Amino acid sequence: MPHDSNPPASFETMTKHEQLIRHIEALEPGTRISVRGIARDKEVSEGTAYKAIKEAEELGIVATKKRIGTVRVHKSRRVSLEGLTFGDVADIVEGQLLGGAGGLQRTLHKFVIGAMELDAMLRYINEDSLLIVGNREEAHRLALEQGAGVLITGGFDTSPAVKRLADARGLPIIVSRHDTFTVASMINRAMYDRLIKQKIVLIEDIMSFGRPADVLKHGDTAADFHRLAGLTGSFRFPVLDDRGRVSGMMTAKDAAGSEPDNPVERLMTRHPITAAPNITVTSAAHTMAAEGIDLLPVVDRHRRLLGVITRQEVLEAMRITGRQGESGETFDDLIVAGFKPAEGGAGGFRYKGVAAAQMSGTPGTVSEGVLSTLMLQAARRMVRESGRSDHMIESMTTYFIRPVPIDAELTLEPTVLELSRKTAKLEIQLSDSVGAAAKAILSMQLMDG
Repeated sequence: MPHDSNPPASFETMTKHEQLIRHIEALEPGTRISVRGIARDKEVSEGTAYKAIKEAEELGIVATKKRIGTVRVHKSRRVSLEGLTFGDVADIVEGQLLGGAGGLQRTLHKFVIGAMELDAMLRYINEDSLLIVGNREEAHRLALEQGAGVLITGGFDTSPAVKRLADARGLPIIVSRHDTFTVASMINRAMYDRLIKQKIVLIEDIMSFGRPADVLKHGDTAADFHRLAGLTGSFRFPVLDDRGRVSGMMTAKDAAGSEPDNPVERLMTRHPITAAPNITVTSAAHTMAAEGIDLLPVVDRHRRLLGVITRQEVLEAMRITGRQGESGETFDDLIVAGFKPAEGGAGGFRYKGVAAAQMSGTPGTVSEGVLSTLMLQAARRMVRESGRSDHMIESMTTYFIRPVPIDAELTLEPTVLELSRKTAKLEIQLSDSVGAAAKAILSMQLMDG
């Protein structure tokens, strides 16, 4: 009969690897973990310990930071992109941890530069903020007492008492060799990058981990497939082996004409296309459209099933994302920011702007990369304004007719050459006051249908 979950294994029947994962999960957050320590304590080889720690990192129950080491952390499906964690800050500023490892996964809400008297400083410090300061030990202590982490600049140390306080409060105290201005700039840049990443949606953000997937297992039959299809209304199911790994996909085409008692492992399509939970929704949509499939198994690195995602769910996520406002400007956004719609053009699509000095490649002329980006973004804008927001670029051929000078007034004119429900082919011409300067032929796959 079809199954939708695996019974939990007892500790005695677990493999040594699974026992190590369970051991790591039982550790208190903030506990430092090492390959040698695990190997010694659990009497396994260092290779076995290393593999277990790496899988624990993928599961989100440990985090490894440069100059800090591997630490047991609170499990989270995905680190918040709205703010950096203290552990992220340590990486960004090339810092070393002096104490408070248990708070590395706490989210940083704001940072305060300690270039003022202590009384004034305390008015700006609150819980989960970060004080950036030099060798002012009293400021370190007061910040920790207020619930804030501390970043010491200039490579200075602090006292053992402050380090013990950081450990007791679970608030990181980090030291960086960089000066205060450099550190603040590095953190600010990282925060801005996180805002941009808010629009990047991963498979793990939209799939339901707690909802069992409808699956078949080795030993199930064609009759079981038809029974499950009748219950669910679906005609495509992952087939799992006895360890929960995806070994194939069973579809109505595979079952057609088969005897009812024929095992599914003889009928299924082997080596099915799967996805990892950390790939983007856009990538999954492209794979599903290109391969003509409506359901994609999501697996871990051992091909064990985590869940399934449907084409409808993927496209809906892309539509919702497309309706959200921009959270930050990417390089592409900056390049096309000055180009606005203008009258004329085939189908009413034409964009005009000025070639800014920052677009320069060879001194005095616009770089070929910028010209390609301008034409590509003009095509994307035309498709979006035509009401077909979900698309993937398949190919682009670019022709550079002559150099384009800086400060030239440019016109971008995309034209549809071919259009169907699933594909589009466009020509884009880039012109200045002299005439055509570059052209591109672009093919894309439309995924709204």
